Amino acid sequence: MTNTPANAVTREAAWLSAHGDGLPSLLTANGGPWDVIQAYMPRTPAAQKTQLYVLRRRWQTERLSIGRRLPSYQMHLVAYWPIGATTTGTQIAETEQTAFDNALYLLVQRIEGFVTDHSHGGRFLTVAEAPPNTVIAVEYGDPAQAVNAGVLTATVTYTADDQDYTA
Repeated sequence: MTNTPANAVTREAAWLSAHGDGLPSLLTANGGPWDVIQAYMPRTPAAQKTQLYVLRRRWQTERLSIGRRLPSYQMHLVAYWPIGATTTGTQIAETEQTAFDNALYLLVQRIEGFVTDHSHGGRFLTVAEAPPNTVIAVEYGDPAQAVNAGVLTATVTYTADDQDYTA
């Protein structure tokens, strides 16, 4: 697959779905916490499944020199965690919030990648590495509204820089 801005979201979803490489597996089929990891938001999200959608909030190119450009993307992951999807009992809301925290922790570990490779297996030049874009931010939805609605939510944002090109 040729790396282009058009397939950056798909490449990132593939990285998050990968397994067996020493980083946390995220899909339930491979022992992880997420039932769905998908590029782009579907019209009708899955019901009662833990879901992670990879989106892009911004795409920009920076001129590095005459003729050289560096595309950069702000990845925007949307996480849905239905209350009751993984546990039952009297403290279901608290238990699900804990499970959601653990799932997001594994997600951030996978985004951080290997100590020696922050390119997501060569899919990008760097991910959350090039200053000033070194932040991986996790922002939770309002827990009171989430518990009442029956689904916990969070967004995870970070920047991925692509290979530079000549333009």
